[in-house]
Amino acid sequence: MERDAILNNVRGLTQGNLGIPLLLLVILGMVTLPMPPFLLDVFFTFNIALSIVVLLVSIYALRPLDFAVFPTILLAATLLRLALNVASTRVVLLFGHEGGDAAGKVIQAFGDVVVGGNYVVGIVVFLILVIINFVVVTKGAGRISEVSARFTLDAMPGKQMAIDADLNAGLINQDEARDRRREVTQEADFYGAMDGASKFVRGDAVAGILILVINLLGGLGIGMVQHGLPFDMALQYYSLLTIGDGLVAQIPSLLLSTAAAVMVTRANSSEAMGTQVFRQMFSSPRALSVAAAILFIMGIVPGMPHFAFIGLAVAAAGAAWWINRESERRAQAAAEVIETAEPESQPGEEPKELGWEDVMPVDMIGLEVGYRLIPMVDKMQGGQLLGRIKGVRKKLSQDLGFLVPSVHIRDNLDLLPGAYRITLMGVIAGEAEIYPDRELAINPGQVFGELNGISVKDPAFGLDAVWVEKSHKEHAQTLGYTVVDASTVVATHINQILQSHSYELLGHEEVQQLLDLLSKSSPKLVEELVPKKLSISALLKVLQNLLMEQVPLKDFRSIAEALAEAVQRTQDPLALTAAVRVALSRLIVQTINGSEPELAVITLEPQLEQMLLGSMQQGNDGLVLEPGMAERLQRSLAETAQRQEMAGKPSVLLVAAPVRPLMAKFVRYGEHQIHVLSYQEVPENKKVTIVATVGGQNG
Repeated sequence: MERDAILNNVRGLTQGNLGIPLLLLVILGMVTLPMPPFLLDVFFTFNIALSIVVLLVSIYALRPLDFAVFPTILLAATLLRLALNVASTRVVLLFGHEGGDAAGKVIQAFGDVVVGGNYVVGIVVFLILVIINFVVVTKGAGRISEVSARFTLDAMPGKQMAIDADLNAGLINQDEARDRRREVTQEADFYGAMDGASKFVRGDAVAGILILVINLLGGLGIGMVQHGLPFDMALQYYSLLTIGDGLVAQIPSLLLSTAAAVMVTRANSSEAMGTQVFRQMFSSPRALSVAAAILFIMGIVPGMPHFAFIGLAVAAAGAAWWINRESERRAQAAAEVIETAEPESQPGEEPKELGWEDVMPVDMIGLEVGYRLIPMVDKMQGGQLLGRIKGVRKKLSQDLGFLVPSVHIRDNLDLLPGAYRITLMGVIAGEAEIYPDRELAINPGQVFGELNGISVKDPAFGLDAVWVEKSHKEHAQTLGYTVVDASTVVATHINQILQSHSYELLGHEEVQQLLDLLSKSSPKLVEELVPKKLSISALLKVLQNLLMEQVPLKDFRSIAEALAEAVQRTQDPLALTAAVRVALSRLIVQTINGSEPELAVITLEPQLEQMLLGSMQQGNDGLVLEPGMAERLQRSLAETAQRQEMAGKPSVLLVAAPVRPLMAKFVRYGEHQIHVLSYQEVPENKKVTIVATVGGQNG
């Protein structure tokens, strides 16, 4: 039992349950109780080691948030160093008259070895360290912390909107969105804490100067008055001890200030600091080549140190040559990867006879890119577009209820370098030009300023947007813009096109896959429906009709049950689609209006609806309206839909069941999205409110 209790105490100490309170007690003890020189040596050595470890961790951290506890450690290290200053000051003033090792070997070493036993040199070195720490490092780090904290807080709404946009576009799921929101909050907390922690370092530098002056003047007074030392001996003893004490505290302070500056100046990217510096400074050999030429010219000037300048010039020229050779090798390897042309026949070979394999099938979904966009689809070059497209396919497949086909990507030299083209069944469905080295700032409707950049329209939704430099991303988010990278722009455009053309992606193979999945849970239902009562072609037509009106196929069992019942009365695809829509009425209305208990609808004038019903009974397949009346009806629907959008509500047109398919086709390609429901498709638990009645009688 005693052994278990000891292990539990040790485990609690190592896990921090007792470590922090114990550290605070140690600091309090150093401030109030006298300490022997041996313990001072141990704690000063520990302080230096802690500062070195903190500096190295801040350098090797991939992102600032990977070392989010840094402000707390900075506070603890500052308190420990100040407590050591108080403890060493007590020892220096009490026992300084005994000689150089009165305050411990560490202080003696810094006083004798580092400054050569010369207190004038020691004071100069100490003042230089204080100036470097206080005026340069601490002041700069504090200013960067203040600006970073302010801009991080200002950019939070824009970042939250960008996360919501990625979530709605299907680029991320709920868990990833939650993690990104948590990261945004942690980033704001971190920079806010760093803004306050930088004040600790600044105050510590001021305290170091004051402690030096107090130790020196107090030591001279105590040595000469109380211990009767001559002025020159008292000055020598207390000056070296004071300078050693100041240096042994100021060097860890400088290390921690440097660590704080490194943390607040790091870019928030998951890349090692050394790799990031090398990639950004030496990715192009031009800078090294020009530097080598300048160093060589300076080296041949008479009177200059020729070996140092010419040697560095040769080293810089060699590094520039090596970087240029590596860049050419990577470019050649990338060209071999993306080369899609088939090899030419060798001389003397018989030309291969053409066959059916030479007839290339049309891609269901294709993406063609210009040569500047090739790195976006090459994982070896850090391209993210393939992962974004995979996320779009996954989200769409979950929403629509069937597996969306894969996207075939190829390069097309006929396109502009930064252009891309989306094709469906070999036909162009969308195209645009993007800038992979910039980010797109989209105006969501309300922004607080203008941006400098390339003004365009968002390819997916036609919103006003500006291509801005990546360094202006935070500023754009602060103004209220939604900022996305080039890969997200392409993926969102693909998502919008696939969603609006989903009915074209469903074929016989996909329908058979849906039936096979349903047969595992409801084998009798599938056996009764297909092919006994309904062919796969007829089922495909019904499912395509549903997708054309944005009705998902997730509840395929209810669809099959509704068809099994309705197919006994009719084989007409439109009538079967209407029966399925009634069965899926709750899902359809929930997709349109969410869980709201009230459904606001638009209705047709009774005379117009009766005229359309009479036309349907006479066997007409389309809307029998004179051109002027059709135009007035379309304008009236558009105005009412616009008012609904301004009120933040969906536009729902409620009509009689026989008229619904024709009215749905009439409004499908309008400027505003209007959902057309029949009276039978409104669930019983929904309260219907008529917000407008439209017709073609008046303008």
